[in-house]
Amino acid sequence: MKKNEMKRIYIDYFVNNGHKEIKNSSLIPDNDPSALYTMAGMHPLTPYLLGEEHPLGQRLVNVQKCIRTCDIEEVGDDCHVTLLEMLGNWSLGDYFKEKSIEFSFKFLVDILGIPVERLAVTVFEGDANFPKDSESYNAWLSLGIKKENIYSYGKKENWWGLGYGGPCGTDTEIFYDNFKPKCSNECGPACSCGKYVEIWNNVFMEYNQVGDNSYESLSQKNVDTGMGFERIYAIVNNKSNLYETDLFSDAIKKLELLSGKNYEDNLKGFRIIVDHIRAAVFILGDENLVVPSNTEQGYILRRLIRRSLRFLKKIECSEDSIVILSKVTIDNYKDEYPLLEIKRDFIVKSLEEESRLFNKTLTKGLKEFNKMTLDCNGYLDSSLSFKLYDTFGFPIEMTMELCMENNITVSIEEFNKRFEEHQDKSRLGAEKKFSGGMGNNDLNTIKLHTATHLLQQALRQVLGRDICQKGSNITSERLRFDFSFDRKLTEEEIFRVESLVNNQINLKLDINYENMTVSEAMEKGAIGLFGDKYEDIIKVYSIGDFSCEICGGPHVNNTSELGKFKIIKEESSSSGVRRIKAILE
Repeated sequence: MKKNEMKRIYIDYFVNNGHKEIKNSSLIPDNDPSALYTMAGMHPLTPYLLGEEHPLGQRLVNVQKCIRTCDIEEVGDDCHVTLLEMLGNWSLGDYFKEKSIEFSFKFLVDILGIPVERLAVTVFEGDANFPKDSESYNAWLSLGIKKENIYSYGKKENWWGLGYGGPCGTDTEIFYDNFKPKCSNECGPACSCGKYVEIWNNVFMEYNQVGDNSYESLSQKNVDTGMGFERIYAIVNNKSNLYETDLFSDAIKKLELLSGKNYEDNLKGFRIIVDHIRAAVFILGDENLVVPSNTEQGYILRRLIRRSLRFLKKIECSEDSIVILSKVTIDNYKDEYPLLEIKRDFIVKSLEEESRLFNKTLTKGLKEFNKMTLDCNGYLDSSLSFKLYDTFGFPIEMTMELCMENNITVSIEEFNKRFEEHQDKSRLGAEKKFSGGMGNNDLNTIKLHTATHLLQQALRQVLGRDICQKGSNITSERLRFDFSFDRKLTEEEIFRVESLVNNQINLKLDINYENMTVSEAMEKGAIGLFGDKYEDIIKVYSIGDFSCEICGGPHVNNTSELGKFKIIKEESSSSGVRRIKAILE
């Protein structure tokens, strides 16, 4: 089965069961500082999971491209990738556990033909605060899953939540049994031995966490499911791992030609290279601009590119190999994601420049190594070997080779200990940063979101109608708004923009929305980036007669709730783009 065919089968199955197909969103979350990248299909749906009405209804389905970096060190095994396509279906206050489980089971067994005996599932076992999820347990049992293939676990395995507040609830996870022997009597889906591979997770959002350990029932109970396309695609095509599928096979064959080496003899390195390059191509080819840098999204992108370059050097590939392999990825996905072809030259030039910079980094790393080992008395401390890695991007393998050549001892165990400490800290930060973006929709954030609409319209009135949004980042403390303009604003212009916004606040304007078609929104004069970005039916928010903008929400009910608007900074963001930071007092 080809990849396009399987995605279409999935979408059609849910459409035939009353769901509406929604578009694939950007890898960069809109108006959400709590997440660097879209990490799950639910991320773009945050406002609707929190209660906003979706213009296409309560049942939705799509394929969403996602970036997962929390498990980047796991890439190279049989089932982890950095870029993944998430097959997702949602119920926004419509069906719940039993129907969701039935949909998933019938798709896997009746549509894809996966034998029931190859499926194992997990459910929440209950704790002092919440009962066992008997509804899910009984639903699986009624569909034909045997008791011995239904496992009960605690919150670590079968609970979804942000940890610090917001929507949460039990989940039930579906695993494919590889029919490998159990590694022990304790072996089950929670075991990492490889017998069980997670393929689908059905999350049931039915509670709202208030404070550290207080919960209340949600008025709108949602279902959010996610199935990793790469994993289920490998299973359906009878492949033992993701990298044997045509998602990666062309790139691996090309890499064998470029390196003169055999894939089977270099499994982990080959997999890391083709995986990281695929992810980098999608990030560079996204509708929102991201370039390699030392911060935020750009740092993740740089890390992926440089890690692939390090492994390319290990197998003695030429400097242009990363560009050649990127073109294989573009060609493989350009029909599904036409923007990759449109941005081909940009992707190639970005990779070429980062390769050039990395070579300079290696040169600096070599100089630093020589300084460190000048008086090291035959032993390189782990703090120094880790500094070479962390600060200069210098691979530990290269440090070890150089030490061996110079009769210097370096402890890989001590390096790994420091690396694990660093990884634990990074993972904790990543878990907070990649929590899904649902923790940041507090009242202050919602107020600033509304103020951003007022700001954009005020800028258009003061600076001209060709002003358009280039980026937005909102926290509970401030808003940041990037817009197209080629010079610094004068003090008078800043004063006029502020005054316009505050006038609308003082007028106590109501905020309302309507569902309409894209063409109707254009006729109404709504602000938006038209083209292929939107669904057939969209939400348009109006603030009195002042602002009219396509948006998913949420917003306050009246501008009188906002307080006083104040611009605290106006600066350049990039060439032809200005940035305003503002607060509400």
